[in-house]
Amino acid sequence: MDQFTINLLFVGASFALYIGIAIWARAGSTSEFYAAGRGVHPVTNGMATAADWMSAASFISMAGLIAFVGYDNSSFLMGWTGGYVLLALLLAPYLRKFGKFTVSEFIGDRFYSPTARLVAVLCLIVASLTYVIGQMQGVGIAFGRFLEMDEDTAVIIGAAVVFAYAVFGGMKGVTYTQVAQYCVLILAYTIPAVFISLQLTGNPIPALGLFGETTGAEGSVALLTKLDQIVTDLGFAEYTAANGDTFNMVLFTLSLMIGTAGLPHVIMRFFTVPKVSDARWSAGWALVFIALLYLTAPAVGAMARLNITEQFWPNGASGEPVSTETIATDPAYDWMATWQQTGLLGWEDKNGDGKIAYFNDKNAETVAAMEAAGWGSENELTKFNRDILVLANPEIANLPSWVIGLVAAGGLAAALSTAAGLLLAISSAVSHDLLKGQLTPDMSEKSEMMSARVSMAIVIVIATILGMNPPGFAAQTVALAFGLAAASIFPVLMMGIFTKVNNKGAVAGMIAGLVVTLIYIFLHKGWFFIAGTNSFTDADPLLGTIKSTSFGAIGALINFAVAFTVSKMTAPIPQEIEELVESVRVPRGAGAAVEGH
Repeated sequence: MDQFTINLLFVGASFALYIGIAIWARAGSTSEFYAAGRGVHPVTNGMATAADWMSAASFISMAGLIAFVGYDNSSFLMGWTGGYVLLALLLAPYLRKFGKFTVSEFIGDRFYSPTARLVAVLCLIVASLTYVIGQMQGVGIAFGRFLEMDEDTAVIIGAAVVFAYAVFGGMKGVTYTQVAQYCVLILAYTIPAVFISLQLTGNPIPALGLFGETTGAEGSVALLTKLDQIVTDLGFAEYTAANGDTFNMVLFTLSLMIGTAGLPHVIMRFFTVPKVSDARWSAGWALVFIALLYLTAPAVGAMARLNITEQFWPNGASGEPVSTETIATDPAYDWMATWQQTGLLGWEDKNGDGKIAYFNDKNAETVAAMEAAGWGSENELTKFNRDILVLANPEIANLPSWVIGLVAAGGLAAALSTAAGLLLAISSAVSHDLLKGQLTPDMSEKSEMMSARVSMAIVIVIATILGMNPPGFAAQTVALAFGLAAASIFPVLMMGIFTKVNNKGAVAGMIAGLVVTLIYIFLHKGWFFIAGTNSFTDADPLLGTIKSTSFGAIGALINFAVAFTVSKMTAPIPQEIEELVESVRVPRGAGAAVEGH
């Protein structure tokens, strides 16, 4: 059986499972559509939350960015996992106790203002729509490679699948679909990592293999030591050393942390459990399930970088680079031709010596050494999209065909699970908070569900178009969304629970945080992500060393500062709201949340 057929079987079987679950768990009421009837077990919810949050950025892109940058990109790991600790301790139980369906509804009621609710809807849509671009991008890459079609067609098919199970199932259907998707994605991520760890170090646990020893012509040597040596020999930065700007790295990590705690599609998951105490347990279980992938990701990145580099330099950097003939005839290099067809990988024999020399041609010393050895002055690996690394990893390591098919299903599960959660968050904001809560309060339950489904369909179309023209790699695009959530949503949730900030302060803070952060992102990534309209780049940012992906932390500080300032200058919150805030913070009564409906 050829690889394409195997891929088709794995992907087709997983899609049939997701759609079947959605039909079985179809939402029949607004409570089921928005909050799965508030009857989800904490362990189940933890697994669904893990799938909801571990998106294409986590599965497809993160290990690739770590592989090609090293220690400096460990901020993805620290920020995203640290954010869950904040979420579990500071937000999840309190928001569940408040008893609402959506984040915007909590903000509107806590700040006794329809305007606050409307601004929260706007913040939610901007952050979630940016996030979903990265998911559609991941769908396009995975589909494009494994089903052998162009990326745009792949994005459209992926969008149709999401529509099929998210629109009809609502939160109830999405919850149980995400449980299945978690099982698929974690198996697809860890099984290849176990194979590769065994190949390189003899240790079946990738996280331990990362610090193990590998053997070669030079004898037994620590894997990371060997990787450091070969990448520095080729003129790249030392893999295990900090080479970037520390201030920007701290801001980026902080932005990811508070952005995680402010993501509306993740927070919505904590409205689905029966009790307030279950919300905290859900966050704990989600962290356990997430850790299974996040402890493996650094090993995947490092081992893949070593495998790739050794394929281009079979005898080390002091030997000869791989020949074009070897690439064309050796089955171990078949993955290169396969991925070249997608347009995400490219190489060129620029000096006509029959070799493909991969090195850092921005390093003058390395260029001089390569010229002296006769390998030319230019890097001949002309393109290696970071988002392909995890998907290509089993092929690079020459793993069995069924593993490659499993990875295809896993990559799509990661992207589709988060896309569904995001679309549900957006449609809930539009139908429940905007239409039902603001414009047409007398809307029937049936009409509300219909409007939710129609709005979700419209958002899918917009996300599909934007996913065809993303502003960066999947993880970078998602990082922008985290920055927007950090600057707009996280501060107002924190102030709503732990302070006496009033409605005018909350509205002013949200607008200031969102607008300033969005402008900073557009200045670096192009207005509305249109290529060529940017004035700066992340390599040469507007403010010192602060990149657009790190600005969310600054936006959050602006949000807090504006909110407190405006609140001090205007009327204090009403007595009944002050009592409400106090009651939400009291741990007693955790067994029975306040129901808003």
